Amino acid sequence: MTVTELKKEQESKAGGFGLVAWLRWGWRTLTSMKTALILLFLLALGSVPGSLVPQRGVEPDKVAQLYEQNPTLAEWYDRFQLFEVFSSVWFAAVYLLLFTSLIGCIIPRTATYLRELRRKPPAAPKNLSRLPHTASFEADMTADEVARRLRKLRFRVVTGDGWVSAEKGYLRETGNLFFHVALMGVLLAIGIGSLFGYRGNVLVVEGDGFANTVAAYDRYMPGSQVSAESLEPFSFQLADFNVAYQVTGDKRGQALDYTANLKVSDTPGAPARNFPLKVNTPLEVNGTQTYLIGNGYAPVFKVTDGKGQVAFEGPVPCLIEAKATMTSGCVVKAPDAQPSQLGFLLRFLPTSVPLTDGTYASAFPGVLNPEVQLIGAFTGDLGMRSGRPQSVYELAPPEAMKKLTPLVMGTNVPKPLAVGQAVDLPGGAGKLEFTGVKEWITLQTAYDPGRVPALVSAGTAVIAIAMSLMIRRRRVFVRVKDGTVNVGGLTRTEGSAAGFAEEFADIVKVLSAGEKDDR
Repeated sequence: MTVTELKKEQESKAGGFGLVAWLRWGWRTLTSMKTALILLFLLALGSVPGSLVPQRGVEPDKVAQLYEQNPTLAEWYDRFQLFEVFSSVWFAAVYLLLFTSLIGCIIPRTATYLRELRRKPPAAPKNLSRLPHTASFEADMTADEVARRLRKLRFRVVTGDGWVSAEKGYLRETGNLFFHVALMGVLLAIGIGSLFGYRGNVLVVEGDGFANTVAAYDRYMPGSQVSAESLEPFSFQLADFNVAYQVTGDKRGQALDYTANLKVSDTPGAPARNFPLKVNTPLEVNGTQTYLIGNGYAPVFKVTDGKGQVAFEGPVPCLIEAKATMTSGCVVKAPDAQPSQLGFLLRFLPTSVPLTDGTYASAFPGVLNPEVQLIGAFTGDLGMRSGRPQSVYELAPPEAMKKLTPLVMGTNVPKPLAVGQAVDLPGGAGKLEFTGVKEWITLQTAYDPGRVPALVSAGTAVIAIAMSLMIRRRRVFVRVKDGTVNVGGLTRTEGSAAGFAEEFADIVKVLSAGEKDDR
């Protein structure tokens, strides 16, 4: 073949690399072990932001706090879906690619594994001295007697004319295959949970109740196959919430235990039962679990408008500003106040103490001396009837409000309000009274039918990978001739030759002594 003809043939082959060839190449690349490991690493790496960045489905109050403290960073987080990592587009893409890669990897490996199980060990080499491990001893034995003793050691044995071939360690590949199947089981379980499960978040104040309905949730995230009728019809009332704090030492103020005492009705009309809800003790009703994920304070206020009517009365959940002392920011809105709507910005201090500069701060997260600082009082249009969504932690829009300078206990001194004290607004606009303190908790209710399959798959994966790492494929060959027994052995697992030397010596000992290895 001339150089010109060779070039034409190469050009023809290059031009023939069409769509089918590219698809085959893509499939081989996607289903390779290297790609599967890369995708598994990316899946693990993608889970990191889910632990570092607060998630809307778990910590909505911290997400709101981040928007308030650093709105630019929060917008970037939201742009890359970091507040909802596990339901983001990019996480789902890695998940689906890994799922496809595992399927493409398991199918051919299964076929290879089944062929390997049916394959008999090869015949013994004629010259066993060339093998890595060899031994020889004198004994009046037959090949059948050697085979019988090797079978007692759980070897798969094939015999011939004066020779025996034995192999052991097939469970190594079984573990490898089951590991991949278990990984696929984990992914399937996650997918089942996403389709047929749901999650919901709700904030409940002491004394209030909750019924497991879609309308009762502050945030509800159902799977695509979940309907309103799928929810378990239980309900409960939050009787009280208690937090135990460290009161002495260097860790003073650290929370030690959280307990929400619930009165639970498993079905409508069923008698209520008491249940102490804790962080690691969720409430479970027919597979639906309710977790305690957060807590805070809800001071109770009473707002009287300029006409002497009570425009608002009740607890107001406050957003935590300092976790160490539970100093919290509160917003009170009275849209029904007359002649003008009223709004208040306040700071709640669980254990209020005066500072040397005349200001006040909280010295302890527990309620020892609760007081409320009035940051600002406003009158005007709160914007609550405009149809636009509005955060309960924000007083907006500020341009439509007029700030008032209230009199606290008859003076202009900004002294915090204690329980039972009130502040009068100038011009007879109304009055704000601090009447008590309650606590709120945030709960996450979740139903995940893939939870148990995921646990079983994860346990299987651990056992399977241990089998794959600890079990060695090894072969033993024996030739019997004229009263001499020659034994040779080798391993089919890279890096395990050193460990096989001791086992080979024990095998020779059993063959020569006719004893069963009980190791």
